[in-house]
Amino acid sequence: MSSAAQHILDHFARTTEQIVGRETFVQRLESGRPLRIKYGVDCTAPDLHLGHAVNLWLMRYLQDRGHRVIFLLGDVTTRIGDPTDRSETRPVLSGEEIDRNAAAYLDQVSTVLRSDDDLFEVRRNSEWLEPLGVGGLLDVLALVTHGRLIARDMFAERIAAGMDIAGHELIYPVLQGYDSFALESDLTIVGTDQLYNEMMGRHLQQRLGAEPQAVITTKITPGLDGGPKQSKSLGNYVGLIDSPTDKLGKLMRLLDPLIGTYATIYSDLPADRVAELARRAAAGGREARDAKLDLAEAIVARYHGAATAAGERSAFLSLFSAGELPVDLPTLALDHDQLTVIELLRRARPEASRSELLRLITQGGVSVNGTKLTDPDASISISTGDVIKLGKRDRRRLRRRAGS
Repeated sequence: MSSAAQHILDHFARTTEQIVGRETFVQRLESGRPLRIKYGVDCTAPDLHLGHAVNLWLMRYLQDRGHRVIFLLGDVTTRIGDPTDRSETRPVLSGEEIDRNAAAYLDQVSTVLRSDDDLFEVRRNSEWLEPLGVGGLLDVLALVTHGRLIARDMFAERIAAGMDIAGHELIYPVLQGYDSFALESDLTIVGTDQLYNEMMGRHLQQRLGAEPQAVITTKITPGLDGGPKQSKSLGNYVGLIDSPTDKLGKLMRLLDPLIGTYATIYSDLPADRVAELARRAAAGGREARDAKLDLAEAIVARYHGAATAAGERSAFLSLFSAGELPVDLPTLALDHDQLTVIELLRRARPEASRSELLRLITQGGVSVNGTKLTDPDASISISTGDVIKLGKRDRRRLRRRAGS
């Protein structure tokens, strides 16, 4: 193996779960030909976070070495909806919604990926799926058995629960797999939840006489609160388009035991620095807090530059009196580990009306650890030590009651 290929594999090992078709991947790296890297998304409303960016940074690393990302907008498959992790059929989006979401996706991925014409290409799967027609679709479906389709875990779970599976959902993985053939994909980088769909791509490429793509799956981490993976609905995520202030503020709510994991997966700090942060996190107290602050600064710097990150760190420390939370803040004790923003405000100000609380939110007067909370229905994790600000002067330190 060439040193260049080995260097790429070593770099990928930090965030990679597995590589399917490893030998093929290495051979293509050593061929000197730019790889065609398929990055497919359905045009549902995008809300990309640090977890999604793991794949984007690997693609960016390859772009920097001359390889090409094919950004595939699944405008046809969006009409079906990916059944992955779904216990029921997704609603069908209109053409206008699909176009609007596609534009938002492009804006968000551009925070990481390069958009040079020779390194980035945008395609839509309507280009080949619509001309395919009924006859062509039947030919493709003939290459996939019923057993292969219903072996998928979420389909098996629905069958066991006596729930319906719509016919169009069954063919979703087939259409996504055909995308790999149509794009002549050499490589795709996905989360483990998309492995089934991309293995279908390998299957169809082989059945249709093409070389199968390599599939790299990446590691998935818990959310900021240590629970399920990051998501907007759980309020345990850091969004790619969050402001530098919001990114740092959210990361300061990260549980201490996750500092080493987040440093490994979401930062570009060297391994010895990651190990140091994990050691300091395990020590607890001020040392853990400072390690978290170092991590937050490193992640903000990756997206917004070192100068901006240093400024956000300084502002955060200034807000909390040079790094120490004010000891005289009133405490808001809570029985729940998770509340919506409006529920949290109701507990903080039980005398206020709902309209008053909503007005405070919409005017940007509510924040936790410096991160503004603008969606009253968003879920937020409650951690002891967090500071909520209500308006200009009212600040409370949150505390989870023992046993809650």
